[in-house]
Amino acid sequence: MRIALVSEHASPLAALGGVDAGGQNVYVAALAAGLAGSGHDVTVYTRRDSPGGPARVEVADGYAVERVLAGPPTEVPKDDLLPFMDAFGDQLRARWLDEPVDLVHAHFWMSGLASLRATRGLEVPVVQTFHALGSVKRREQGAADTSPASRIDHERRLCREATAVVATCTDEVEELRALGLESGRASVIPCGVDVRRFRPGPRGEGGGGGRYRLLVIGRLVERKGVGNAIEALARIPDAELQIAGGPRADALDADPEVHRLRRLARCLGVADRVRFLGSVDASDVPDLIRASDVVVAVPWYEPFGIVPLEAMACARPVVGTAVGGLLDTVVPGHTGELVAPRRPHELARVLRELLDDPARRAAYGRAGRRRAVELYDWRQVVARAEAVYHALAGTTVRPTTEVMR
Repeated sequence: MRIALVSEHASPLAALGGVDAGGQNVYVAALAAGLAGSGHDVTVYTRRDSPGGPARVEVADGYAVERVLAGPPTEVPKDDLLPFMDAFGDQLRARWLDEPVDLVHAHFWMSGLASLRATRGLEVPVVQTFHALGSVKRREQGAADTSPASRIDHERRLCREATAVVATCTDEVEELRALGLESGRASVIPCGVDVRRFRPGPRGEGGGGGRYRLLVIGRLVERKGVGNAIEALARIPDAELQIAGGPRADALDADPEVHRLRRLARCLGVADRVRFLGSVDASDVPDLIRASDVVVAVPWYEPFGIVPLEAMACARPVVGTAVGGLLDTVVPGHTGELVAPRRPHELARVLRELLDDPARRAAYGRAGRRRAVELYDWRQVVARAEAVYHALAGTTVRPTTEVMR
């Protein structure tokens, strides 16, 4: 099949760890590589966010990335991209009229809008994966939500008009039903992990001064709960916390969220036990995980969460929050533990108990590795996506009547 993956703000070529570069980038890159490896002709379409560089990049994994000019060729926060989606969709339509595709898989709600616009009147199915829902973001962030006011209405439209919807976890299906998605129109296909790259191995360098090492990996935004991990650290005097993510190490001093977290660490008297690593090269992440005693993933809400899977694949126990995709991936008492979000005292208690029990940590690690291999290997995830695509082959997109605003 000729497959178009549309990911307007999350390019497979982007460096991970920035405010708008995280799990979606990983998902799209791995899905594209897996589909190409299965013999499909795959192109990822993303918005051009810099003036330089080629319009089309052939990736070593066998797929291509096309950088589409829609709006200024500069970095724009994803929540400000909606005004450019008409142009993005028009560019895609022109491209696909010239070289037709068999199926479009849109990633994120704005990619879905552009894909519906591009395929109107064409017999091309559009699969929608949201990766995050505005309804959840508004509920969790309230006035701090910077999404366009029309986002939830657009998500409802996508639930009606996309040919099929792929959710990344079971919790998301309930949210989609609340948005009006008809029963039976959603498939659950989780994110995956490269179990050959993320695998058990030597622990490597341990914690400083004989301390236990806790690790957080992810974008430095408040909802990821990094501040809660620092608050918990204040109750675990024999541990240190490494924080990987955010800008490059040489740019950390200029980052507002780093300033907030450092101030919190100073106020709690743990600044000497918190290390900010900045963005970390993807090739270094497995060793970073293996050098930890426990991986901490405590977002306030989370569409899926790839880091817990990576930790499990490396045979490291996970302590996470009982939200979103973590409810599917982390099995309490078996591969890790789950706590309520924004409860640093509870988090500290659970971490303390786990750090004091090396046999339980080792057992959780072994069980996590088995679970990652059996359920979340990217090869299985790609095969499930292929099954959805083939089931839709020959179907048509529902008529699109609304005009994007």
